[in-house]
Amino acid sequence: MSAAKTLVARKVAVIGSGSWGTAVTGLLAPHVELVSLWSFEPEVVRQINASRHNPHQLTKYEVDPCVCATSSLSEATDDADAILLVVPSAFLRGVCEQLVGCVDPTTPILVLTKGVERTTGCLMVDVVAQTLGFAERIAVLSGPNHAEEISEGTISAAVVAAHDERIARYFQQMVVSTTFRAYVSDDVCGVEVCAAVKNVIALACGVASAMGAGDNTLAALMTRGLAEMNRIAVSLGADPLTCMGLAGMGDLVVTCTSHHSRNRTFGEAYVAGESLAQYQARTGMVVEGAEAAASIHELAREKHVDAPITNAVYQILYEDCDLGDAMGMLLGRHPRDEFYGVVPGARSGEEEEE
Repeated sequence: MSAAKTLVARKVAVIGSGSWGTAVTGLLAPHVELVSLWSFEPEVVRQINASRHNPHQLTKYEVDPCVCATSSLSEATDDADAILLVVPSAFLRGVCEQLVGCVDPTTPILVLTKGVERTTGCLMVDVVAQTLGFAERIAVLSGPNHAEEISEGTISAAVVAAHDERIARYFQQMVVSTTFRAYVSDDVCGVEVCAAVKNVIALACGVASAMGAGDNTLAALMTRGLAEMNRIAVSLGADPLTCMGLAGMGDLVVTCTSHHSRNRTFGEAYVAGESLAQYQARTGMVVEGAEAAASIHELAREKHVDAPITNAVYQILYEDCDLGDAMGMLLGRHPRDEFYGVVPGARSGEEEEE
């Protein structure tokens, strides 16, 4: 143990060795004696333990000496003071089901996975609560945090949300540093919705950019995407102000504009003729926005929330809608009150149509 450490926990398990899971071990390292990093792939485990480098993601990043990789979930979580879940949304429930019996019911859990479960419409925190129980010990972390920049020590910020403030503060202290600013919130639902919807909007921005959209167009798309995010969040009981913060506007801006964004770059690649499967195989990364487009499309329809950008992305990816037709549908809509569905009294789309 380094003398420079300010310990918050003795052992923390990080479940998921993708780019974000790998990068977050560096945030934990100053505050934890041992980080047990679980990977599904034995070769990743071997390479990290032997060379201190992940062979697939952030390959130039040197993993801290306190990190020990393993392919055993029970070994990773045994005697862990806390658990971080950093697996793709489509696999979160399956991994949590495997963790049943391995995790003490009082162990704090931090969810870094972003998305809405496609088959159930559940937020990620609800998936974890349904499988592992005791929702009050679960927190979520989200914000404008590209793993590439986190691993380089670039100044970044995020929000940690939990129903129990003590849990939020616990995880805040576990990741905070002079270069990583962590703020707390009690709006778990709002943070989760923002984390999922922003990926869909970023995918739309990638498509628009590849089709020749200018800065004005992208700014309009992002801003109307923020309004769409707000309507969905409010329909689920979230605080609309959350969408104005790090998990909402902050993450939306970085995901829609950065070359690190797999959602934006997939949108660009799609216009160039690359399929989702081809893109994911080439990059080795999951495009969460593609999964979220389907789940949020269903959620918005169920809640009777107007979500035109999400619907357009869904039709492009899953209904073979022509890109020009999708753009035409968005531009053919009659502009309504700017904050309809969010601000009381603002006229909704339905009222305008009648």
